Amino acid sequence: MSRTTSVHRPSRLKQLGFLIPLAFLSASALAQGPVNVHGKEKIGTVQQVYDGALFPDVQVNTFRNIDRLFSTRTVKHGTKVYPLPAADKPLGNFKFTSNGKDYDLYDYVSLNRVSGLLVIKDGKVAFENYQLGNSDKTRWMSMSVVKSITATLVGAAIKDGYIKSIDDPVTRYLPQLAGSAYDGVTVRNLLQMASGVKWNETYTDPNSDRRHMLEVQNSQKPGGVLELMAKLPRAAEPGTRWNYSTGETHVAGALVRAAVGKPVAQYLSEKIWSKFGMESDATWWLESPNGLEVGGSGLSATLRDYGRFGLFLMGGGKAGGEQVLPDGWVQEAGSPKMVDGKQVNYGYMLWPIPNAAGTINEGAFEARGIFGQHIYMNPKENVVVVVWSALPKPTGKATVGDNDFFAAVSQALR
Repeated sequence: MSRTTSVHRPSRLKQLGFLIPLAFLSASALAQGPVNVHGKEKIGTVQQVYDGALFPDVQVNTFRNIDRLFSTRTVKHGTKVYPLPAADKPLGNFKFTSNGKDYDLYDYVSLNRVSGLLVIKDGKVAFENYQLGNSDKTRWMSMSVVKSITATLVGAAIKDGYIKSIDDPVTRYLPQLAGSAYDGVTVRNLLQMASGVKWNETYTDPNSDRRHMLEVQNSQKPGGVLELMAKLPRAAEPGTRWNYSTGETHVAGALVRAAVGKPVAQYLSEKIWSKFGMESDATWWLESPNGLEVGGSGLSATLRDYGRFGLFLMGGGKAGGEQVLPDGWVQEAGSPKMVDGKQVNYGYMLWPIPNAAGTINEGAFEARGIFGQHIYMNPKENVVVVVWSALPKPTGKATVGDNDFFAAVSQALR
């Protein structure tokens, strides 16, 4: 087993949906991946996670132990660590308004159930705080934050020449999708989530496509998710409709794997994780043991390493003195796009901050995931904010507006 592709397999009991403590997991299974400092905690099932049906203590345990839910592959860090020194002037408390109400830093952390918060200004740590039993050794789930990482690897593969053009048809690299609704879909369509392939993302609906994908993950069948995607019908012509789809990102991950000829986690390690200087290994869900990474969810990493990924993007995609991404890629990826003549507030699996013109958030963008995971990047203010949260439901439960908070942080650091 190579250094960058070590695989951890979870207990079969966990795959079947049982709530189990560590005592039922074999020591050999736990030893295959990087050490999890929270590995003895009782956790829930992935179905309970997406249903929003976990009590707070077990939910938090589960979010920092997702490497125990599915087989994973390790994303190895390198020998050099990108330094994150303390800022000369740390961020203190500040007040701001959101949804017509007044809040401060303590309110945001408490009301949005934040479990980790990192603020980087000019490459220095202005604020770092861990809650709910987390620490700087904790690896926390990314959820859809990893979509932005998958899309970034597509950019790296274009820079490396593995993918010849962003306007290539997806079927050039994934011929198994020929004859499916992905016929005629380009790499650009895929990155913009504008393939036109029908998809229902509703997390809490057992009959949604997202939950069907989760069932395929539970089966741990090699190639199962791509088979699911190949059976989906077309809802619109490619490039004419935006529709958020985790399945779309899995196709993007499969595209990277096919184009570069190596596991996606290994490519991430080689191009960014080890080269930029992450300090810890990460883990990434697989659809089956030794199989394909789940492109839309399941990466787990430390707070500071998420912050370093934000710095990597905000710096234009340079790592170890090398330009990893095509020139101008990040600006393009973090900007709104036109889909069928209408502006969509979505780039290449990155979210531009909406209604930001003329505000401190102008030009800012973020990677974000359900339950309140964020990497906010503001190039003009040279600010990165990473947020881990444990909100009670996948969406719609944040009390304080995150974009209002990010703007207030950037303002307080001026």
